[in-house]
Amino acid sequence: MVTQEFIKKLVVKNDNKIVLLVMDGVGGLPNEFEKTEIESAYTPNLDEVVKHAITGIADPVSMGITPGSGPGHLGIFGYDPVKWEIGRGVLSALGIGFPIKKKDVAARGNFATLDKDGKIVDRRAGRIPTELCKKLTEMIQNEIKEIDGVKIFIRPVMDYRFVVILRGEGLSDKIADTDPQVTGVKPLPAKALSKEAEKTAEILNKFIEKAHEIIKDQHPANGLLLRGFAEYPDIPTMEEVYGLHPAAIATYPMYKGLAKLVGMDILDVPGMEITDELKVLKENYDKYDFFYFHVKKTDSYGEDGNFEAKVHLIEEVDKTIVPEILKLKPTVFAITGDHSTPAKMKQHSFHGVPFVLYSENARPDRAEYFSEREIGTKGGLGRFEAKNEIILMLAHAMKLKKFGA
Repeated sequence: MVTQEFIKKLVVKNDNKIVLLVMDGVGGLPNEFEKTEIESAYTPNLDEVVKHAITGIADPVSMGITPGSGPGHLGIFGYDPVKWEIGRGVLSALGIGFPIKKKDVAARGNFATLDKDGKIVDRRAGRIPTELCKKLTEMIQNEIKEIDGVKIFIRPVMDYRFVVILRGEGLSDKIADTDPQVTGVKPLPAKALSKEAEKTAEILNKFIEKAHEIIKDQHPANGLLLRGFAEYPDIPTMEEVYGLHPAAIATYPMYKGLAKLVGMDILDVPGMEITDELKVLKENYDKYDFFYFHVKKTDSYGEDGNFEAKVHLIEEVDKTIVPEILKLKPTVFAITGDHSTPAKMKQHSFHGVPFVLYSENARPDRAEYFSEREIGTKGGLGRFEAKNEIILMLAHAMKLKKFGA
């Protein structure tokens, strides 16, 4: 990929519109019938789009690398996810509108279920509802406001997720996750990855010990796991680099945080359904030239191992969202995922994801339907790193001028 500084010199501003539909974790693996979730879904509208589009398989970071949602999205937005390694703590804090400051350290948290020996039974505490998450965070916040002169903030995010922010002097985000990412073992202690982080690790371990004591009887959420420690990064915006006036349409706080980090306006969605998101897109279509439209539950169903639910959601997107976006006639309509979450694996995976770019300015390839294997074997873009997607979107929207004489 050419650098952002290079692209910056070629950017041309115009009113042409780009709609980017991101189905989170959409990629999958074959089931007993040798079909992935995408291949099992009835998607006549997506298939029709593919027939008139240029397609390929995108690696969110690089071949063989399993990405988190942060790196996966940053690549799609045109930022090298290796260069811009950003912890989920900051993204979660931004996503809920917490006034995070430059020297704060933030971590994303999961409420979890621990057994009598303190071992993890469920890393997500049965996906407790947001209302219970609010109750638990309030219980902890009422008892823990400061540790060793460092202020502690704990706020609910959504479902079992929360965010912890530390504010004080001498803090560092060079802390290893306390979430071992598996069950049957105890949560890990907060471990300093540098000498400068030893104070922060000590404070975090005191916080974890106190918090566990406060919620020890709150089954199923009687434990907590922390990961994605981060400070606020100095990152250029999409407008500064790509000349875009971008907006984000998402329901989950972390994805709002990602979008806000790169300078998108966050549009308020008055519900949790994809139809609510569609309504917001239509209402704001004349105000922006780039729309990030996020669908979350393809990922959630994959993590739950719910193959059929993931299939049905892909079908719902095909039936409800795709035709309505096409009616808006954007200059570029791009469809992809930030990573794969195969129901078979119940977690993010290293497998590439389909990328489809529909535009009157596109040169269609030989792919005829929406499928990992179809696009992987017939897609004109072949296999490429996702950080190149934004350049293709800009080019097809005629937002890049000629390079050289």
